[in-house]
Amino acid sequence: MAASSSPYVTLISSDGFEFIVSRDAACVAGTIKKMLDPHSSFAESISGRCTLGTIKCVFPLPHSPPLSLLFLPSPTVFFTGDLAYAFSNSGVVLEKVCEYLYYNLKHKDEKDVPDMEIPPELCLELLMAADYLNV
Repeated sequence: MAASSSPYVTLISSDGFEFIVSRDAACVAGTIKKMLDPHSSFAESISGRCTLGTIKCVFPLPHSPPLSLLFLPSPTVFFTGDLAYAFSNSGVVLEKVCEYLYYNLKHKDEKDVPDMEIPPELCLELLMAADYLNV
């Protein structure tokens, strides 16, 4: 099968949100660029769809979660000691990543680029996503 020649690709978050972005913007991220390389053997290079399941948003749950939460086996809730954490809203993180990819593409040849607005509550998740995506 031939690689996708569409100028757009779809980035999919672990919670199922899909973002259609230009191929040029997506390839700002080294990891996505390698996934979409037509000479690679990745399925993403053929389909033009990249599922980014490792991008997650982690937040602590209240100290006394409802009993129903404690008894629901879920891959989105995990416990460490007496603290509980949940994965949620990875679409929010991926949306901000997409915004950055376009921001980077727009300002790639400029000097004195203004800072991009980043909500403080997303800083850690965006840092981990940037590391994974090689941006």
